Parts: sequence; structure tokens; C-alpha cells
Amino acid sequence: MDAAIAAGAFALTLGLLASGGASSDAAARGLDLLGVVLAAASTLPLLAWRRAPLAVFVATAAGSAVLNAVGYPQGPPFGPTAAVFLLALAPDEVRPRTWVTAATVTSLFAVHAAAAGYSEDGFPTVPLLFGIVVWGGAWVIGDRVRLRRERMAELEARAQRAERDAERERRLAAAEERTRIARDLHDSAGHAINVILVQAGAARLLAEQDPAGARAALATIEDVARETLGEIDQLVRVLRENGRAASGGGIEPPLGLAGLASLVERHHSAGLDVSVATHGPERPLGPAVDQAAYRILQEALTNAARHGVGSVDVTVEYGADSVELAVSNPARERGPAGAGHGLIGMRERAALLGGTFETVASNGRFSVRARLPYGGGGS
Repeated sequence: MDAAIAAGAFALTLGLLASGGASSDAAARGLDLLGVVLAAASTLPLLAWRRAPLAVFVATAAGSAVLNAVGYPQGPPFGPTAAVFLLALAPDEVRPRTWVTAATVTSLFAVHAAAAGYSEDGFPTVPLLFGIVVWGGAWVIGDRVRLRRERMAELEARAQRAERDAERERRLAAAEERTRIARDLHDSAGHAINVILVQAGAARLLAEQDPAGARAALATIEDVARETLGEIDQLVRVLRENGRAASGGGIEPPLGLAGLASLVERHHSAGLDVSVATHGPERPLGPAVDQAAYRILQEALTNAARHGVGSVDVTVEYGADSVELAVSNPARERGPAGAGHGLIGMRERAALLGGTFETVASNGRFSVRARLPYGGGGS
């Protein structure tokens, strides 16, 4: 493209010189070797306009001014006009400061007009007015094209940034969802393994003395294993779908406090005496709060069965702005560590919903307390 612009300006300048110019002045100097050289000097530097647009304009304007000064036919200065357009089109990185560019263009325009007046031996009224219109128009057009290109580039860059931001948000959401699923998997598997361990020990002890009790323990193991396997399969299916439920709708919603009765019954059958007390008018909970409450109670009961002795007291209190959970049980001499994965998971669940979680060990009892705001975490 640059070569075509330079070649076109050179050819038009040669044609102008050979035809006698715009006014067909018979006294004008004819085309000769010097005219060809000056025509080349006023047009061919356009090849380098991308590297130094202002220097190219200076070279072409100087060559065109010499053409006018030595008596060649006058006409439109194709090389300098194209250079003005390209100078306005050039990006700011390769163009000097505005005042330098404006001073240079104005000075060389004055030189160009003075050269035309010197050749005509009079005031260059026509070249002056013609130059103002042509060079001014070329500058305005080039500047508008440059601004439009910059706007388009900015819009494209903004769209790319928005796309990258959306992709980053999607990845963060997927990572958070996978973390939640991993936490659910830990809670579900830990609970099931603990129940199975207790029931398997009971079945072994009762195998000869109480075959019916042993069979009941084995049936409980089978039920817990089947239920846990289904839940794990559901969680793995969500992971395979990259954190989104399958489009067929085959994945059931996660458990909530509605499943507390079956959870308590399971621990009863494992030999743990669980008492549940509910205070305040029961109210519907958001999905995130409902699931978190169930998981916290599940993990607390698992810890009680693993580290506690005999009985567990569970309290669910529906307050004005939050649901409060408490699980308390007699603890063995070496109770659960405060930094265990189960306690960390419960604390994280409460914190994600804007709630609180605390553990208390005193007078031989170990208690966990959680407060979950009703509006915490959304859905």
C-alpha cells in the first residue's frame, strides 16, 4: 500500500510537469532530468511514512517547494498533500508533539507558498488559498480516520477484556463450586464411614449372641452404603459437568434440615442417644443456608459419635434473623482437635454465609455452635 501511494503520487507529479501544470503556462520549464529527480524527492519518501511521518512530510514539502521555485509548472502538490494526510493518520507513538507538528506544517506551507510566489514574481494568492483548502482537508480527513481507528481498537480491547474477565469469573465460580462439592464429599463420606464402622463392630459382637441384632446392623450398613454411594455418584456427576447440573435434571437437590430426622435415626441405630430440641417458629430457609445447616449438624454428629460418649444434645433455634445450631456431647479425655478437617469445614460453611462458628470444651463436654443468617450466601 505504501509503495502504491508513493508510485501514484510520483506518476501524477510527472504527468503534471509534462502537461504544463494546471494553468498550462507556456513559459514554465519543461520536464527534464532535474524535474524527474525533484518529483521523486517530493513523492518517493512516502515509502517511509510509518517510521517517521513528520520527516517524510518535511522531505516531500521541501522537494515540492524547490519544484515551484525553479520554474516548473505549478499544480496540486501530490506528495506533500499525501504526506499531510499520512501525518494526521499516524499514531501518537511515531508522531512528535502536537505543537511541533503544527509549527513544522505551518512553516513548510509558508515556504511552499513563498516558492510559488517567487516563481510567479507576485503574491501567491491562488496557491495560498488552494494549499489551505487541500492541506487542511487532507489533515482533517487523516485525523478523523485515525480517531475512528483508535475508537475501534479501544472497543475491541474492551470487548477482549470483558471476555477475559467473564472467563476468569467463570473459572472462579467453577473453583468455588468444586470446593463446595469436595467439602460435601468429605462430610458425607466421613459420616458414612463412621456409621459403618460402629455398625460393623456391633455386628461382629452380636454375631453369635444376637443374630437378629447382627442382621439389623448389617442392614443398616447396607442402607448407609447405598445412600452414600448415591450421594457420591451425584457429586461426581456434577464435577464431570464442570460444576453445573446435567441438563436432563437428573440430579436431586442437596439435603437440608428436612433430612435431620433420618440423620438422627441413623445415629440412633448406631447406638448413639441423640435428643433434638427445636425452638422458635420454624421457617423456610434458603437453599444455601438449609444445606449448610444440615452439613454442620451431620459433621457435628459424626464427631460426637467418633469422639464422644453415649449421648448427644442437638438444638435448632429459629431466631429473628438467623438460625442457630448447637450440638453438645460428653467428650472423652482426648476430644476432637480444634484444627480437624471437620471443624474447619463447619467453620468455613458458616463464614461463607456471613455467620459464626465456635467450639467450647468445658466440664467434660464438647459443644459446637453455629449461627447462619437467613439471607446468607443467597442460593
